[in-house]
Amino acid sequence: MQYLHYINFLAVAVAAVAAFLLGALWYSPLLFAKQWVALHGYTPEKLKAMQAQSKRAYAVSFVCQLVIAFAMALLIAITHMVALFAGIKLALVCWVGFVATTGLMAQFYSDKPFKAFLLDAGYQLVYFLAMGLILVAWH
Repeated sequence: MQYLHYINFLAVAVAAVAAFLLGALWYSPLLFAKQWVALHGYTPEKLKAMQAQSKRAYAVSFVCQLVIAFAMALLIAITHMVALFAGIKLALVCWVGFVATTGLMAQFYSDKPFKAFLLDAGYQLVYFLAMGLILVAWH
């Protein structure tokens, strides 16, 4: 790929770590853990079962965030974005165009409350914005 040499792979890694850490904060008791559990209807037994699988879930999440950061870095390289505001716009376009719309479609096929979608989509918006800023700043 001709654009790979324009990608700052350290920035990709930092953007993925930032997204992961934002998730740890977002879904922690400091912010939205109680709301997330309630909105998804998780029981204490279900939470224990999920915690038993948490290492795998965290690993998959981090790999997915690396892929997202790489894809955004590739878009930045292809479009020659250099301004921080451009990173914000790219993040918003990616979030609205792909993330929020895909999540919204899935929402209407689930039995989860709409507020659960808003909570999860809010986290995704925050980390997309963080990634866009980090990747453009280090481009």
